[in-house]
Amino acid sequence: MKGNFKIPTTEQVDKLIASASPRYATILKVLAETGVMPHELSRVSICDMDLERGLLNVQGYKGHNSRAFRLKNETVAMLKTYLLKNKKQNPFPKSEWICKCYREHRNRISTKLNDPRLRTVRLYDFRHYYATMLYYRTKDILLVKRQLGHKKLETTLVYTQLVNFNEENEYYSATAKIIDEAKKLVEEGFEYVTEIDGIKLFRKRK
Repeated sequence: MKGNFKIPTTEQVDKLIASASPRYATILKVLAETGVMPHELSRVSICDMDLERGLLNVQGYKGHNSRAFRLKNETVAMLKTYLLKNKKQNPFPKSEWICKCYREHRNRISTKLNDPRLRTVRLYDFRHYYATMLYYRTKDILLVKRQLGHKKLETTLVYTQLVNFNEENEYYSATAKIIDEAKKLVEEGFEYVTEIDGIKLFRKRK
């Protein structure tokens, strides 16, 4: 499972957004800032946005919970410009089209900048980026769970275990559901932190 998850760097995300057309720069900016899935974004309607207050409401998809986000001023300004040219009730493209255009843009800019690493950044990795950065800033696992729309904490923990920042006061995190898993973690030097929804959380200083 862990090998299927990648976290793009802030530099990569910024490059991909800055080099996109104004329309897709706005879409990528929203995805990076909220961690919503492309299909969730495609379902957002005009009524779901309150740009005067900087709010974006997203309806959950595939069992995810609905949630609300407060956007940065820069993103709100981009959205206001976007909506001037996209006045439909549902102003964002279908998710399939978003993904297709993103891949074409990513591959093109990767070649142009002679940066093959950009070609490895999938659109869904923007969600991974959001989740790990939010956890890094807040250390609040339940906040990350809520903002990703997850119903199970275990799903969220897959993201947070990817965090590997080189700071002396950071920890590796791990989870256990049964005694044998907990025993193994203790033997590896992890210390017990707490239990949430029946899942035991452990940590070990890096």
